[in-house]
Amino acid sequence: MDDDTLQQYARDRVEELPGAEVEHPFGPDWDVYKVRDKVFMLLTEITGEPMVIVKAAPEDGKALREQHEDITPGYHMNKQHWITLHPGGDLQKQLVEDLVTESYLLVVEHLPRAKRPVDPATFGKSEQ
Repeated sequence: MDDDTLQQYARDRVEELPGAEVEHPFGPDWDVYKVRDKVFMLLTEITGEPMVIVKAAPEDGKALREQHEDITPGYHMNKQHWITLHPGGDLQKQLVEDLVTESYLLVVEHLPRAKRPVDPATFGKSEQ
């Protein structure tokens, strides 16, 4: 996956997530995506390489880092709860979209029920 594509896949997925907004509290070099004022994704090229930084359950983050050389601990974030996605390797569009969605849902599930824009237990699951 090339440099621009990684961040574009992440941005495109965020557009489909209810209540998601982008802010720039750290300046123009950082796109900070929030749901109800809680961060779930950051995009930056501060190191010279486009990065996508998302939340992940600790056990999932560990497994992802072991399986993909393009996934590392969260850049400037809690290394146990955040991961960084880097371009240039084997990451697929679906995985990027899934990781953005999972990060969003991890934040939403910790919001008070009245503030949740979606039900994290059923969001994205088709009715059967």
